[in-house]
Amino acid sequence: MCMAAPMERLQILVTPEQRRRLHAVARSRGEAVTALIREAIDKAFPAPVDADARREAARTLLGRRIPSVSPEELDRVLDDRFDLPA
Repeated sequence: MCMAAPMERLQILVTPEQRRRLHAVARSRGEAVTALIREAIDKAFPAPVDADARREAARTLLGRRIPSVSPEELDRVLDDRFDLPA
């Protein structure tokens, strides 16, 4: 079972036009206005990236062996794979 994150009350003032737009979008999506506002906050102000997780991801990616392929060979492989004309 997924538990919802704890919420805190925040009161904001918006213009009548902003309120109309929020309600129109919320209605069209079938969502609550508060969900739209939380989404907008997350997009405008993303949470900082966990530095330890970022370093671990870099170690994982850099630890993989990536074959060296010439551009011509890559073209040939892609042409064969996707049946593209030469």
